[in-house]
Formats: sequence, C-alpha cells, structure tokens
Amino acid sequence: MKIAEGEYSLAEIVNWFRSRELVANSEYQRGGGLWPPSAKSYFIDTILRGFPFPKVYFHERVDKVTKKPKREIVDGQQRINTIVEFVDEKFSLSANARDFAGLKFSELSEDVQDEFWAYTISVDVIRNADRSEILQMFRRMNAYTLPLNESEKRHSEFFGDFKDWVNGFLDIHGRVLTDWNILTSRQIMRMADAEFISDLALSVEEGIVSTSPKKLRDLYRKYEGPNSEVGKFDEFLSGSLGVVTEHLAGVRTTYITKPHIFHSFLCALMHNKWGLPGAEDATGLAPIGLFFHNSETALISLTRLATAHEEKEIGEFSEYVRAASEGGNRAAQRAIRIRWLIKALRGEFA
Repeated sequence: MKIAEGEYSLAEIVNWFRSRELVANSEYQRGGGLWPPSAKSYFIDTILRGFPFPKVYFHERVDKVTKKPKREIVDGQQRINTIVEFVDEKFSLSANARDFAGLKFSELSEDVQDEFWAYTISVDVIRNADRSEILQMFRRMNAYTLPLNESEKRHSEFFGDFKDWVNGFLDIHGRVLTDWNILTSRQIMRMADAEFISDLALSVEEGIVSTSPKKLRDLYRKYEGPNSEVGKFDEFLSGSLGVVTEHLAGVRTTYITKPHIFHSFLCALMHNKWGLPGAEDATGLAPIGLFFHNSETALISLTRLATAHEEKEIGEFSEYVRAASEGGNRAAQRAIRIRWLIKALRGEFA
C-alpha cells in the first residue's frame, strides 16, 4: 500500500467526477442523498468562505482497458456529491449561508465562482491496495480517534434550524468565549462552545433547570424542522452577550468568566430584561425590563462577588461563594448564583 498526499482544485475534482474518472464506491460509504438541504448549504458556505474541511480519500488504480487512472471515493462521498450538485444548480443556499442565502451557483458573482473553482481539497490517494487493506487502514485510524462527546454526537445527528442557529451564533459571537478565556481552545475544538450556547438556549426555553444530554438533544429535535422559531434564542443571547461586551467588559478579568458563572451571569441578564420561565419563583426576583440599572454600580457589585468567589470568602457572600465553588450545572446551585448576580446587576450591594 502506498499513500500519496495531494491537493486538487474543485475544478479538477468536478471534471473527474463528470468524466467518470472519479466515482463513488458504495462498498465503503452509504449512498448519496443523506444530507438534508441545510447541511449541504452550510458545507458549501464553508467553501465559499475559504474555510478548510477534513481531507478526503481516493483509491486509485489503472483501468486495464483504457490504461488511464480510475479513482474511487473511499471517504468523502457526501462532500463531493454536494459540490457537484451545487455546481449543477440542483439546490439553492439556505439562510445558514447568510451572505449567499437563496443563491444558486450561477447566481454567485464571477469572482466568487472563480474562487470556488480554485478552492483546493486535501486528498490522500491510496495506491497498490485491495479492499481489505483499505478497510484495515481505516480501522487502524479509527482506533486512535477520540469517541464523540455528546455535543459532537448532536451536531452529527441533527441538521435543522436549531443547529444552524447555534453555528451561525458562534460564527458571529463565538470569539468572546475564546478572547475572554471562558473556554479553552481544546474545549472549543471538542464543541464545548456549541454545548455552552445550547445550554443557554435551554434556559431561555425552560428556565433555571439542570442540564442533561437528553434535554439538550430534545431541544435540537424540537427545532429540527424548517422555519422553527429560533429567533427568540437569538434575541435573548445576542442581547445579553452584546450588553456584556459593550457595558460590562470590566468583568473580563474576574471570576465571572468561569464557564459556569458566565452561564449564570447571562441568565441573570436575560431574566432582568425579559424574564426566564419560572425564574421569578426560583430566585424570588421579578424581571425589571432592563439588563441593569447602572453599569458602574453593577460592575462594582459584580466585582465584589467575583472577589469573594476567588478568595473563598466566608461572610456576606458565603451563600454565593458556596454555589459558585460547587460549580456544575445543577438547578439548585444555578438558582442561587443567578439570584445573587441579578442583585449585583441591580447594584444592591455596590
């Protein structure tokens, strides 16, 4: 077995596919047509924006009659099929492609089309191998692959409006999670950012609850269909995160940016402004229609809470410190943290 690494433009790949120099082999992968329109659109948008995607694998052999190379797609069939379908005008891009929403390939500008054709795919070409050797190669590769975590499983299973919204939200706002060191790069590579945003959306949907993989999975499933009402999540989360970066950036270097605290912090902002389901009963505090009364006094109060957490203070804020130190995603601790953070935002102990 020999494996050669190469890079080929989409123009080359599509030409090979149309001329049957490149074919799909169903022995290695399931048949085409499994991706729904939203998944195809998001994949094409990835290409149009110049982002890479994982390499594909071809098995190359010489045709005994024509003496020309014949290539089979071993891994990457859905991606290649989607590229060819888009070029052949078989679907339009959906809302998750944002700048290109509603467009077919021919409706893209000439410059964008040229960039699309020039986009290169990383390909490993397998030569001098039979089917059993190829299967053994992938079995060995998968032996060293980390099993999917719950967030990765959800994003591989669902393709609907909620997943689109999570991806789009992170495209726009995700830098806060890294720039503020709320999540590590390693965590984000394992989709902890998608988990974090989904968990916040669960709070918008159900209020102050304990998180579980089942609850998050049910949320993805509920908003799987087209035209789902995901706008409410965007309003709540974009609004609260925007006010943090614009008016409350002073918390950036404090313990407020610990992941479980930042989650509670955003929930406190959302409850103050709009109210979360059942949160008034859980915290004893009603919404006020505002994120905070005064940014300066809010920052003073928030800093006091963060310092108490950092120093493990036993005193005025001991209840908050216990709930903050216990961490986790349980409803009881969240309710305590959110109540104190709401009071801080209202400047009650500035």
